Amino acid sequence: MKKADVKVGGRYSAKVSDKVVVVRIDAENPRGGWDATNEATGKKVRIKSAQRLRGAVHKSKPMALAIPSQAGKGEAKAARGAPDATRANVGREGASQGGAKAARKAKAPREKRPSLLDLAAEVLAKAKEPMHCKTVVEKVLASGRWQTKGKTPAATLYSAIIREVAKKGKGARFTKTGRGKFAHAGKEA
Repeated sequence: MKKADVKVGGRYSAKVSDKVVVVRIDAENPRGGWDATNEATGKKVRIKSAQRLRGAVHKSKPMALAIPSQAGKGEAKAARGAPDATRANVGREGASQGGAKAARKAKAPREKRPSLLDLAAEVLAKAKEPMHCKTVVEKVLASGRWQTKGKTPAATLYSAIIREVAKKGKGARFTKTGRGKFAHAGKEA
């Protein structure tokens, strides 16, 4: 849309927070753009440029003109491709898509793979003496329970252990026993 086409008091579909919603232009902002009100939430928003506005919205056909590429195709067709905020005005046509999205999220959760930090805690718990991170990573990779394409997994493990020790203190699973060596918190040497 062009700046000259925008009128104070007009209703437009606009992209606000990654959603296309209907806004009412209240006034021009002294810093540029416009002050508007989101009609779905009633909150004040600032439209910084005319590119955020998608098109004028008329009371008689709010959906047909809310998305200019679909103007004149009918409300039901416009609602199928419209974002959730504009679809709410149409009725039942758009409701099935919202239900499908919820059904996808309701699938059984995948089994969580253990992290390198979790596996390192297991390795150090079984070890008889403190170990360097490089040795711990070699044992974890040899077990086949974890894989990486990274070039420095030992450095990554070292920093993760240091972060856990700093964050959790005495509740951490690891203790630093010497320069670059760590042991499981229950087995201090």
